[in-house]
Amino acid sequence: MYDAIIIGAGAAGLSAALWCEELGLDALVLEAGAEVGGQLLNVYNPVNNYLGLRAENGRALRDIFAAQIAECEFDLWTETEIESVDLKAKRVSLKSGEALQSIGLVLATGVRRRRLGIPGEAELAGRGVVDSVMRDRELLAGRDVCVIGGGDAAAENALLLAEVCPTVTLVHRGKRLSARAEFVERLRSEHCVTIFTESEAQRIIGEERVEAIEILRRGAIKPFQMAVGGVLVRVGVQPNDELFRGQLRQDERGYVAVSSEQETSVENVFAVGDISNPHSPTISSATGAGATAAKVLAARLSHKRQ
Repeated sequence: MYDAIIIGAGAAGLSAALWCEELGLDALVLEAGAEVGGQLLNVYNPVNNYLGLRAENGRALRDIFAAQIAECEFDLWTETEIESVDLKAKRVSLKSGEALQSIGLVLATGVRRRRLGIPGEAELAGRGVVDSVMRDRELLAGRDVCVIGGGDAAAENALLLAEVCPTVTLVHRGKRLSARAEFVERLRSEHCVTIFTESEAQRIIGEERVEAIEILRRGAIKPFQMAVGGVLVRVGVQPNDELFRGQLRQDERGYVAVSSEQETSVENVFAVGDISNPHSPTISSATGAGATAAKVLAARLSHKRQ
């Protein structure tokens, strides 16, 4: 019996575990991946907005976090696959057959990048379909590229590619880009950038690597193909809610609804980090939410045990 089982070892989950130890709670952290860090491992640009620390990238910041928790005594299990979670019973069943019980649960499962699900996207991953411009920009330099999406991330990445690529085509299914006005203005001033709105990518084409992309414009009878050597998909993120979907209150996108104490609609089940924060998904808000959940649970258990 644990006081708290924390699912996910990103910034929010690690913060919750750190505070559980600080407050005398017996905590277990479960992480499906081989290492801790969550979305920090996908941040390739410098981290300059986390108060008190600067880091070369997300992994470097993760290393600072990891060094701190290495001194802690809470249990941390990586490469641990969960079969199911019963939120009301506070029971976690692992694919290994083991069943774990706790008084409180902290859901810190985060989000993942949304994919298009079109032919060629998965097949050509790493062979022209890139995951990060900051990491792979030099590999795309000198190639015609396509960025799919219309938000800040898509616009910012298109601008970075415009510095090293002959042409950059931005494809967005909406009538207008949702990116900030300053990004849109800069995109329109770049002569190498072409913007296709009301358009959707249908297929990414290539044998050994990306050779072309097929695009369907709204109102057109059939799609057209455009030769490109690289594709970046930035169409937002989606919550990792599969383990607990339908057991608590969520919004239409799958984000978990929480109170000011980070508690979900199920008593003593908390949700922290990006899974419950679509409006401000930052490292700072994630660590703060983890601390809040741990302090609320600790106060309740202390009161109950008195």
